Amino acid sequence: MQKEIKARLKSLSDEKYRKFASGLLPGVSNMLGVRLPLLRSVAREIAATDWRTYLSTADDEFFEEVMLKGFIIGSAKTDVEERLQLVREFIPKISNWSLCDSFCACLKFVNENRELVWDFLQPYFNSDKEFELRFAVVMGIFYFTDEDHIDDLLGLLVRIKHDGYYVKMAVAWALAECFAKQPEKTLEYLKNSDLDDFTYNKALQKIIESKMTDDSTRNMIRGMKRKNRATQL
Repeated sequence: MQKEIKARLKSLSDEKYRKFASGLLPGVSNMLGVRLPLLRSVAREIAATDWRTYLSTADDEFFEEVMLKGFIIGSAKTDVEERLQLVREFIPKISNWSLCDSFCACLKFVNENRELVWDFLQPYFNSDKEFELRFAVVMGIFYFTDEDHIDDLLGLLVRIKHDGYYVKMAVAWALAECFAKQPEKTLEYLKNSDLDDFTYNKALQKIIESKMTDDSTRNMIRGMKRKNRATQL
Protein backbone atom coordinates (compact mmCIF):
# COMPACT_ATOMS: atom_id res chain seq x y z
CA MET A 1 0.00 0.00 0.00
CA GLN A 2 2.78 2.39 0.90
CA LYS A 3 4.53 1.95 -2.46
CA GLU A 4 1.26 2.31 -4.34
CA ILE A 5 0.42 5.57 -2.59
CA LYS A 6 3.92 6.95 -3.19
CA ALA A 7 3.61 6.15 -6.89
CA ARG A 8 0.19 7.77 -6.98
CA LEU A 9 1.46 10.94 -5.37
CA LYS A 10 4.22 11.15 -7.95
CA SER A 11 1.65 10.78 -10.71
CA LEU A 12 -0.38 13.65 -9.24
CA SER A 13 2.60 16.00 -9.06
CA ASP A 14 2.57 19.30 -10.93
CA GLU A 15 5.99 20.81 -11.66
CA LYS A 16 4.66 24.34 -12.05
CA TYR A 17 2.87 24.12 -8.72
CA ARG A 18 5.96 22.55 -7.10
CA LYS A 19 8.08 25.54 -8.07
CA PHE A 20 5.47 27.96 -6.77
CA ALA A 21 4.85 26.14 -3.47
CA SER A 22 8.54 25.52 -2.83
CA GLY A 23 9.12 29.25 -3.03
CA LEU A 24 6.78 29.70 -0.07
CA LEU A 25 8.60 27.12 2.03
CA PRO A 26 12.29 27.98 2.40
CA GLY A 27 14.40 24.93 3.13
CA VAL A 28 11.85 22.41 1.86
CA SER A 29 13.54 20.48 -0.94
CA ASN A 30 11.51 17.26 -0.96
CA MET A 31 8.26 18.53 -2.45
CA LEU A 32 6.58 16.70 -5.31
CA GLY A 33 4.09 19.43 -6.12
CA VAL A 34 0.72 17.82 -5.34
CA ARG A 35 -2.06 20.31 -4.73
CA LEU A 36 -3.75 20.16 -1.33
CA PRO A 37 -7.26 19.31 -2.59
CA LEU A 38 -5.81 16.23 -4.30
CA LEU A 39 -3.95 15.24 -1.12
CA ARG A 40 -7.14 15.60 0.89
CA SER A 41 -8.97 13.40 -1.58
CA VAL A 42 -6.31 10.68 -1.33
CA ALA A 43 -6.41 10.97 2.46
CA ARG A 44 -10.17 10.41 2.52
CA GLU A 45 -9.76 7.32 0.38
CA ILE A 46 -7.11 5.87 2.67
CA ALA A 47 -9.12 6.81 5.76
CA ALA A 48 -11.96 4.63 4.43
CA THR A 49 -9.66 1.58 4.25
CA ASP A 50 -6.80 0.22 6.38
CA TRP A 51 -5.44 3.62 7.37
CA ARG A 52 -3.65 2.36 10.47
CA THR A 53 -1.45 0.13 8.36
CA TYR A 54 -0.60 3.01 6.06
CA LEU A 55 0.30 5.33 8.94
CA SER A 56 2.52 2.69 10.52
CA THR A 57 4.38 1.74 7.33
CA ALA A 58 4.61 4.87 5.17
CA ASP A 59 7.85 6.82 5.23
CA ASP A 60 8.41 10.58 5.15
CA GLU A 61 10.51 10.82 2.00
CA PHE A 62 8.36 13.52 0.45
CA PHE A 63 6.66 16.58 1.93
CA GLU A 64 3.33 15.34 0.60
CA GLU A 65 3.67 12.01 2.40
CA VAL A 66 3.93 13.81 5.72
CA MET A 67 1.02 16.11 4.86
CA LEU A 68 -1.02 13.09 3.79
CA LYS A 69 -0.52 11.46 7.18
CA GLY A 70 -1.81 14.60 8.85
CA PHE A 71 -4.92 14.67 6.69
CA ILE A 72 -5.58 10.99 7.42
CA ILE A 73 -5.35 11.63 11.15
CA GLY A 74 -7.93 14.38 10.74
CA SER A 75 -10.38 12.35 8.67
CA ALA A 76 -10.07 8.74 9.95
CA LYS A 77 -12.90 7.32 12.03
CA THR A 78 -11.60 6.65 15.53
CA ASP A 79 -12.19 7.68 19.13
CA VAL A 80 -10.79 10.86 20.62
CA GLU A 81 -8.14 9.08 22.69
CA GLU A 82 -6.59 7.35 19.69
CA ARG A 83 -6.81 10.50 17.59
CA LEU A 84 -5.04 12.55 20.23
CA GLN A 85 -2.32 9.93 20.42
CA LEU A 86 -1.92 10.12 16.65
CA VAL A 87 -1.76 13.91 16.88
CA ARG A 88 0.91 13.61 19.57
CA GLU A 89 2.97 11.32 17.36
CA PHE A 90 2.56 13.58 14.33
CA ILE A 91 3.59 16.87 15.94
CA PRO A 92 7.36 16.11 15.86
CA LYS A 93 7.06 15.74 12.07
CA ILE A 94 5.97 19.36 11.69
CA SER A 95 8.90 21.30 10.26
CA ASN A 96 7.29 24.22 8.41
CA TRP A 97 4.30 26.52 8.60
CA SER A 98 2.39 24.77 5.80
CA LEU A 99 2.40 21.38 7.49
CA CYS A 100 1.49 23.00 10.77
CA ASP A 101 -1.40 25.12 9.60
CA SER A 102 -2.90 22.56 7.22
CA PHE A 103 -2.77 19.89 9.91
CA CYS A 104 -4.45 22.15 12.45
CA ALA A 105 -7.18 23.06 9.98
CA CYS A 106 -8.14 19.43 9.40
CA LEU A 107 -8.60 18.53 13.08
CA LYS A 108 -12.34 19.22 13.11
CA PHE A 109 -12.85 16.72 15.93
CA VAL A 110 -11.79 19.54 18.26
CA ASN A 111 -15.21 21.16 17.92
CA GLU A 112 -16.80 18.28 19.84
CA ASN A 113 -13.94 17.88 22.33
CA ARG A 114 -12.86 21.39 23.20
CA GLU A 115 -12.01 20.99 26.87
CA LEU A 116 -10.11 17.75 26.34
CA VAL A 117 -8.09 19.26 23.50
CA TRP A 118 -7.52 22.53 25.36
CA ASP A 119 -5.92 20.56 28.19
CA PHE A 120 -3.93 18.54 25.64
CA LEU A 121 -2.50 21.75 24.16
CA GLN A 122 -1.19 23.28 27.38
CA PRO A 123 2.28 21.65 27.33
CA TYR A 124 2.75 22.79 23.74
CA PHE A 125 2.07 26.40 24.70
CA ASN A 126 5.11 26.07 26.97
CA SER A 127 7.34 24.29 24.46
CA ASP A 128 10.73 25.70 23.46
CA LYS A 129 10.42 24.12 20.01
CA GLU A 130 9.34 26.51 17.27
CA PHE A 131 6.78 24.36 15.50
CA GLU A 132 5.35 22.74 18.62
CA LEU A 133 4.62 26.23 19.85
CA ARG A 134 3.25 27.34 16.49
CA PHE A 135 1.02 24.25 16.51
CA ALA A 136 -0.50 25.30 19.84
CA VAL A 137 -1.00 28.91 18.73
CA VAL A 138 -2.61 27.99 15.40
CA MET A 139 -4.89 25.50 17.14
CA GLY A 140 -5.90 28.41 19.35
CA ILE A 141 -6.70 30.51 16.28
CA PHE A 142 -8.84 27.84 14.65
CA TYR A 143 -10.70 26.50 17.66
CA PHE A 144 -10.33 28.56 20.83
CA THR A 145 -11.23 32.20 20.16
CA ASP A 146 -14.71 31.48 21.49
CA GLU A 147 -16.11 33.24 24.54
CA ASP A 148 -15.22 30.38 26.88
CA HIS A 149 -11.52 30.30 25.97
CA ILE A 150 -10.46 33.68 24.61
CA ASP A 151 -9.30 35.06 27.97
CA ASP A 152 -7.13 32.04 28.62
CA LEU A 153 -5.83 32.11 25.06
CA LEU A 154 -4.93 35.80 25.25
CA GLY A 155 -3.19 35.23 28.55
CA LEU A 156 -1.06 32.54 26.97
CA LEU A 157 -0.33 34.50 23.79
CA VAL A 158 1.03 37.62 25.44
CA ARG A 159 3.37 35.56 27.63
CA ILE A 160 5.01 33.69 24.75
CA LYS A 161 8.71 34.48 24.39
CA HIS A 162 10.37 32.67 21.53
CA ASP A 163 12.82 33.87 18.89
CA GLY A 164 11.38 31.71 16.11
CA TYR A 165 9.97 33.74 13.21
CA TYR A 166 7.08 31.33 12.69
CA VAL A 167 6.10 31.57 16.34
CA LYS A 168 6.12 35.37 16.26
CA MET A 169 4.02 35.45 13.10
CA ALA A 170 1.54 32.95 14.54
CA VAL A 171 1.15 34.96 17.74
CA ALA A 172 0.59 38.15 15.75
CA TRP A 173 -2.01 36.38 13.60
CA ALA A 174 -3.70 34.98 16.70
CA LEU A 175 -3.92 38.37 18.37
CA ALA A 176 -5.47 39.83 15.23
CA GLU A 177 -8.06 37.03 15.20
CA CYS A 178 -8.81 37.64 18.87
CA PHE A 179 -9.21 41.34 18.14
CA ALA A 180 -11.80 40.53 15.48
CA LYS A 181 -13.82 38.61 18.09
CA GLN A 182 -13.17 40.72 21.20
CA PRO A 183 -11.52 44.06 20.31
CA GLU A 184 -11.65 45.76 23.71
CA LYS A 185 -10.44 42.71 25.58
CA THR A 186 -7.63 42.08 23.11
CA LEU A 187 -6.48 45.71 23.23
CA GLU A 188 -6.26 45.52 27.00
CA TYR A 189 -4.04 42.46 26.81
CA LEU A 190 -1.89 44.08 24.11
CA LYS A 191 -1.41 47.32 26.03
CA ASN A 192 -0.31 45.46 29.15
CA SER A 193 1.83 42.86 27.39
CA ASP A 194 5.60 42.65 27.27
CA LEU A 195 5.62 41.10 23.82
CA ASP A 196 8.77 41.67 21.80
CA ASP A 197 8.58 44.64 19.46
CA PHE A 198 8.37 42.61 16.25
CA THR A 199 5.42 40.49 17.41
CA TYR A 200 3.61 43.44 18.98
CA ASN A 201 3.92 45.65 15.90
CA LYS A 202 3.14 42.79 13.53
CA ALA A 203 -0.08 42.10 15.48
CA LEU A 204 -1.05 45.75 15.06
CA GLN A 205 -0.27 45.56 11.36
CA LYS A 206 -2.49 42.51 10.91
CA ILE A 207 -5.33 44.24 12.76
CA ILE A 208 -4.94 47.31 10.53
CA GLU A 209 -4.94 45.17 7.38
CA SER A 210 -8.06 43.25 8.36
CA LYS A 211 -11.15 44.03 6.32
CA MET A 212 -13.12 43.86 9.57
CA THR A 213 -11.30 46.89 11.01
CA ASP A 214 -12.93 50.27 10.38
CA ASP A 215 -11.00 53.45 9.58
CA SER A 216 -11.29 55.04 13.03
CA THR A 217 -10.03 51.86 14.66
CA ARG A 218 -7.15 51.68 12.18
CA ASN A 219 -6.08 55.19 13.16
CA MET A 220 -6.26 54.32 16.83
CA ILE A 221 -4.22 51.13 16.30
CA ARG A 222 -1.57 53.05 14.34
CA GLY A 223 -1.18 55.27 17.39
CA MET A 224 -0.33 52.24 19.52
CA LYS A 225 2.75 51.43 17.49
CA ARG A 226 5.93 51.33 19.52
CA LYS A 227 8.08 54.26 18.50
CA ASN A 228 11.60 54.15 17.15
CA ARG A 229 11.43 50.46 16.32
CA ALA A 230 12.76 48.60 13.29
CA THR A 231 9.38 47.11 12.41
CA GLN A 232 7.24 49.53 10.44
CA LEU A 233 3.51 49.43 9.75
